[in-house]
Amino acid sequence: MADTSASFPARVAQPRRGPIRDSERTQAAILSAATEEFARHGLDGARVERIALRARTNKRMLYYYFRSKDDLFLAVLERAYDRIRTAEKALSLLDVPPEEGVRRLVRFTWEYYLANPEFLTLLHTENLHGASHLKRSRAARAMNSPLIETLDHVLKRGAADGLFRSGVDALQLYISIAGLAYFYLGNNHTLSAVFGRDLARPGARRERLAHMVDVITGYLRPVAGAVDEGRKRRR
Repeated sequence: MADTSASFPARVAQPRRGPIRDSERTQAAILSAATEEFARHGLDGARVERIALRARTNKRMLYYYFRSKDDLFLAVLERAYDRIRTAEKALSLLDVPPEEGVRRLVRFTWEYYLANPEFLTLLHTENLHGASHLKRSRAARAMNSPLIETLDHVLKRGAADGLFRSGVDALQLYISIAGLAYFYLGNNHTLSAVFGRDLARPGARRERLAHMVDVITGYLRPVAGAVDEGRKRRR
């Protein structure tokens, strides 16, 4: 009898999806579905049944991973913060001149909010609940601290070079950057109606970004006499 063992390719064993990978995929699907649900309906209006249906799972699995709707909302918030902070790290603010670093952060913040409107909606919802979820989140505080530390380095380097005024609080500056974008986008409909201008049109958005950059960089410019003092320190 002829040997036919070489007539067919050897069957390659296919990796089996293990329970860990299945668990990660299920949780990711739940978080994505929950983000959409919370952004659309808020915490109080969100329904676990709709989240489970959209995630193609069931309520039992949802509660198995996240225990309650409030815990799920916190997990959604933590993931949202993790995503924006991860994207901010890619800006490499310490690898460019200080003023370019600040400009880059302003542009990024504006563009990120535009591309991720659900982030603003989630923050609004959490503020309506007195930040009761984030107050018990160590992860959120740990994620936000490195950004402020990086910005502080940028500001101090700019001040040492005589480019920025000294003593600028990095946290206050970041809040100003975020606030300039957040208020405009979060209140776009009412502002457009009250002032009779379409503030959502592309041209208006470009004008807003240019204004934000000018406001922040203008504030950072050193006061009269500080430039000469900075130059003396560098000698």
